[in-house]
Amino acid sequence: MLIKDYLDIAMFAVLIGALLMGFPVAFTLGGVSIIFAVVGNALGVFDLSYLSFLPQRIFGTMTNETLVAVPLFVFMGVMLERSKVAEELLETMGLLFGRMRGGLGISVSVVGALLAASTGIVGATVVTMGLIALPTMLKRGYDPRLATGAIATAGTLGQIIPPSIVLVLLGDVMGSAYQQAQLKMGIFSPDTVSVGDLFAGALIPGLMLVGMYILYQVLASFINPAGSPALPEEEVMAARGAGFGKRIFSALVPPLVLIIAVLGSILGGLATPTEAAAVGAIGSMMLGAARDPERSPIPIYISGAALIGILVLTGFVDLRIQRSVITGVEWAGVILATVLLVLIAWGAAISIIRARRTGVLNEVMRGTTRVTSMVFVILIGAALFSLVFRGLGGDDLVHEILTGMPGGTFGALLMVMLVMFMMGFFLDFIEITFVVVPLVAPVLLQLDVNPIWLGVMMAMNLQTSFLTPPFGFALFYLRGVAPPSVKTWDIYKGVIPFVLIQIIALSILWIFPGITTFLPNLIYR
Repeated sequence: MLIKDYLDIAMFAVLIGALLMGFPVAFTLGGVSIIFAVVGNALGVFDLSYLSFLPQRIFGTMTNETLVAVPLFVFMGVMLERSKVAEELLETMGLLFGRMRGGLGISVSVVGALLAASTGIVGATVVTMGLIALPTMLKRGYDPRLATGAIATAGTLGQIIPPSIVLVLLGDVMGSAYQQAQLKMGIFSPDTVSVGDLFAGALIPGLMLVGMYILYQVLASFINPAGSPALPEEEVMAARGAGFGKRIFSALVPPLVLIIAVLGSILGGLATPTEAAAVGAIGSMMLGAARDPERSPIPIYISGAALIGILVLTGFVDLRIQRSVITGVEWAGVILATVLLVLIAWGAAISIIRARRTGVLNEVMRGTTRVTSMVFVILIGAALFSLVFRGLGGDDLVHEILTGMPGGTFGALLMVMLVMFMMGFFLDFIEITFVVVPLVAPVLLQLDVNPIWLGVMMAMNLQTSFLTPPFGFALFYLRGVAPPSVKTWDIYKGVIPFVLIQIIALSILWIFPGITTFLPNLIYR
């Protein structure tokens, strides 16, 4: 091995060590990069002119329209969390399924899927569901292991069910890696992979996971009825009351409409992920405003209907006015769209006023700013790390290692999945997405691996590592909000069956990649 190869390995090892010691991620990435750039230059194996490309990469990040979806989806998730949507969903679904054995656990999985499709923020979902659902499940006599396992796994569905922050970031990185791989293979008019492709590819596997979670809890309720009891009939009927149907409608339908509007507009080709994220941000704000008990929800409902209406109208009428020929029907569509936009602006203004009056808007804006700043500062640090690593010949080293693995493509894929699984114990998905994926994905894609399948496999693999004892992030989130009566060992034992389900799901996707590629091929090809 050459000196620069040893420097590459040392650079990666020092980075992992510094992160494990608790240093801030973004500054660790940048600091380690600069140190090894200087050392490499002193040894004559690194040209400092590589660092001149960093401003171009930062500018490319600033002008990347896809990444604009990140703060918008974060805003959507934080707004739904602060507006008590999760709490109302859990209470209502708990009453709906409560008379079944294991009904509370099933409701947790269903609500976890809905929140995943609404927020895409793993930590917030695990904490929220842990605070709301866990005390109720324990009070009703649920086995602490089953209760904590169900909550932890349902909370991580935001990794795989679109629209997900993980999939947005992974889709952007995977698209760049796919183009690099094709150019190295001599394909100078490369195909593209978009975030929408990854959303479509992840939808069926995500729903499959939810179904497997529910199936396991149904089986567990038959094997151990005492560990997942049904709610007493009298209590359920008393809690439902006369207006239960209206409660179900108000708790379930608005989030479902928002999910369909956001995800459906992307999969239907009506909007890009960034445009759909803007719809989600406005829709989540309206959803929160409609729950204000002191104000009428009618203006919000009207504005929300207008928001859905303009999405539908866009799918049927060409609304561009800078054209030489516009038919009468199209002019009517443009006028109707203008009216709908006025109604949307009216509802958005009311929503902003209500959110500001209650103090929710300030909390949401601060939370969104914190998360977004963290993502983009890490991205800049990862860009510098990537420049130095490649300048030291790291991409060639990674290529040699992966192509030299026994078993060919299978061996290389297995190696990458195992490494990412282990790194998921210690690093967040953002660091792995920005640091590891750009290094390994181009090599794997040159081995004729489908990029959509690879992206979904990586997302589900990271989700599995976030659940695996003893280091899974989701377990620490849940431990932080669980009551003292729930032991850490209970959480570990409870999540193990769900980790096995994750591994089974990964194996199914590995053997049958068509599960992942079917929907993208149907929609976009």
